[in-house]
Amino acid sequence: MPVVPEVSPKLTSKDANPILDFMFTADPTAIVHDGRLYVYGTNDQQQYEAVGRDGRNTYEHIKTLVMMSTDDMVNWTYHGLIKTDSIAPWIVASWAPSIVKRKEKDGKTHFYLYFSNSGVGTAVLTSTSPVGPWSSPLDKSLIDGNNPELGDCRVPFDPGAVIDDKGIGWLAVGGSCARIMRLGKDMTSIDSPIVPIYAPHHFEANELNFINGTYVYTYNTDWQDYSDWPFPTEKPTTCCMTYMTSKNPLDSCSWEYRHNYLKNPGEYGFDFSNNHTHLEKYRGKWYIFYHTMSLQHSYNTDGGFRNICVDEIKVDEKNLDIHMGNQTLKGVEQIQPMNPFTIQQASTVAATQKIRFVQGEEPGEMLAATVSGETGILCVRGVKFGKAPSALQVKACGQGTIEVRRSTPEGELLASVNINNTEMQVLECKPSAKIKGTADLFFILKGKQIEFKYWTFK
Repeated sequence: MPVVPEVSPKLTSKDANPILDFMFTADPTAIVHDGRLYVYGTNDQQQYEAVGRDGRNTYEHIKTLVMMSTDDMVNWTYHGLIKTDSIAPWIVASWAPSIVKRKEKDGKTHFYLYFSNSGVGTAVLTSTSPVGPWSSPLDKSLIDGNNPELGDCRVPFDPGAVIDDKGIGWLAVGGSCARIMRLGKDMTSIDSPIVPIYAPHHFEANELNFINGTYVYTYNTDWQDYSDWPFPTEKPTTCCMTYMTSKNPLDSCSWEYRHNYLKNPGEYGFDFSNNHTHLEKYRGKWYIFYHTMSLQHSYNTDGGFRNICVDEIKVDEKNLDIHMGNQTLKGVEQIQPMNPFTIQQASTVAATQKIRFVQGEEPGEMLAATVSGETGILCVRGVKFGKAPSALQVKACGQGTIEVRRSTPEGELLASVNINNTEMQVLECKPSAKIKGTADLFFILKGKQIEFKYWTFK
């Protein structure tokens, strides 16, 4: 059973979606740290590898979360997996993360990653780095279905977390119902009553934002008939993303329903599926992260395996109006060029073909690219050469070559590095052609047992 796509949907199209084309991911959350945008998601790939292309995505084999980041919105660094079942061996499964961060008294920035412990409850991991190592501060879920304050809302999963302008943390959970609570100062306890948000036709996919002094709660509506819609507002579309706002989140009656802001993927020409979004502002623009099932066609499967995408969205912060979004394969524009004169990880890619990445020994460390077969391709976009380089350096091992070509996998040969070493080494070659301007680069890996860690021009 192949574990990489037979055909990349991005390699020659220049589309930006899905974010990763070499693995299935879903249920996005995001955070900005030190100028980079970090995105986390459910590892649908783990389910795919467990059940195969003829199996179904019923989620029970997913016990890891995925980490990735970018500074240009097109080239994404894959940071590997958060192995939740090793960090918190008591979990049932791990889905739908939601991340927040806060600088604390020790001078460090602390990250709190909440996730669904299957449908049982919501768990939390902590770290002082956006890529780990992660630890579990508790030996059980932060909240589970046995909590009496949940009332008849017995599935406290799909968490949405936010920290407001006073440094107070909030958590929303629920399936077919919604509950919200204030978190304790430690961010790993509950410090308020657990109160309902009367979210009509609630299904799942809770998320929180804090915008212009207002709490914004987003969720996924169900597949039911909306003839009983309780508000004079326009009825939402089926299984869409919609939102409510409040100034006082623990006052259930203060939550005001607004409108839906993203339809089901099926309304945009993709397959109909469940829906899950995250809104994030990065470098002055608002983005909406969501998932579709477009990538599974590259794997020749229809098992319900999902992939994270991103598009721009308009948000009127003053009036708290989230405009109707769009879902596209084209995706977003690159917001800054890539610098070829700094070390670039091989796991930073815009597109791939027949490539897998080897998890490092330490969480989040530099991953190595390996070839599935005898030839693999890595593509990076918008690489700007302000001067002509005199050399290309790569860190790699194996037997074969790494070619660098311009514009397409068959484009002009810019450099070629021979590899004939069993241990990781820094290898160098002179460019075979003059390189100037901005270009998309294709790294063609040919040979046996090649592992490729990074590249840089000198």
